[in-house]
Amino acid sequence: MPASAQLFHQDTVQPQNFSEYLAGEAIRPLFLQGDSLEVLKALPSASFDCCMTSPPYWGHRQYSAAGIGQEETFQEYVVNLCRILSEVRRVLKPTGSLWLNIGDTYQNKQLLGIPWRVALHLTDHQGWILRNHVVWHKVKGGPDNAVDKLRNVHEPVFHFGKTAKYYYDVDAIRSTPQSAKIVNGAVVSATGVSGVRYKRQIELSTALSDPEKSAAMLALDHMLMEIRAGKLADFRMIIRGQQRTTHSDSEQVSGRAKELADKGFYFLRYHPDGSKPKDVWDIIPEDTQKRDGHYAPYPEDLCKIPILATCPQDGIVLDPFCGTGTTNFVAFRLGRKSVGIDLSAEYLHDAQRRCHLLI
Repeated sequence: MPASAQLFHQDTVQPQNFSEYLAGEAIRPLFLQGDSLEVLKALPSASFDCCMTSPPYWGHRQYSAAGIGQEETFQEYVVNLCRILSEVRRVLKPTGSLWLNIGDTYQNKQLLGIPWRVALHLTDHQGWILRNHVVWHKVKGGPDNAVDKLRNVHEPVFHFGKTAKYYYDVDAIRSTPQSAKIVNGAVVSATGVSGVRYKRQIELSTALSDPEKSAAMLALDHMLMEIRAGKLADFRMIIRGQQRTTHSDSEQVSGRAKELADKGFYFLRYHPDGSKPKDVWDIIPEDTQKRDGHYAPYPEDLCKIPILATCPQDGIVLDPFCGTGTTNFVAFRLGRKSVGIDLSAEYLHDAQRRCHLLI
């Protein structure tokens, strides 16, 4: 067996296989061949830090091996998939996360809503906590010859926590911030607004009382000091009568609106390490023209944020439908151990070969 990966068949999967893998120093992936449900049952509880997976979609295509996605009805598919994800929940640590990419399909012109059927079953019946619904915008979509509907160019990626206190390293996924600059001694925000302009707006305001103006000036000076000291990358100041609230004007639903009513101003602070990613990801699908065998590998970029955010550096990633090993490949490159499970020996051979290229 190549030094880059290990492969065990379902019949030989034993807890000691996994224990030995965890105890070792190598971060090469461990691949397990077999039915995901049965393989997962052989693994110990509370073992994994995160799961990133994309199960076969229902009724879309014939995969290399029979299994999930080939059911007679979509209702059977939802039940079977949720049964597997229940085992995923068991093998995740209490601080673990599940990231689930799953596509929808049509039947008799009806969009079935399969991703949300699965998501709601997981929250309503298994106790998962749905934290994010990410829209994967594929940028370019496949051909669509229908003349009575729009083209489909997105899929959901759901982030579930096993418990309310799950591991999350937000600093690992921040983007490079746009920073404020000092121009002729004045702080100018990345959006081009200077401290001088804010001060002028406060001075000329007819919506602020004199005490409110004094408090706003003191708060603005403090904010400018934090910018100069590098404690913040940028800021925005919302002043009553000058800028609109950034969420809702209703004090009953928006804390910002209440703060504006009570104080006459508030600030939006931008972290010096950058902003969090948004919940719409523009990622071009995997180029399958140069790949043989697997018709639906998802792109490597789809795995990076989930692994960086919810798997510690010394943690371990799970993919119970690993196919040709994209999740494992990315985990390996990011320095994490991982386990991949798939029914197809052909796909796992490709996954081993793919990860071996890194050695």
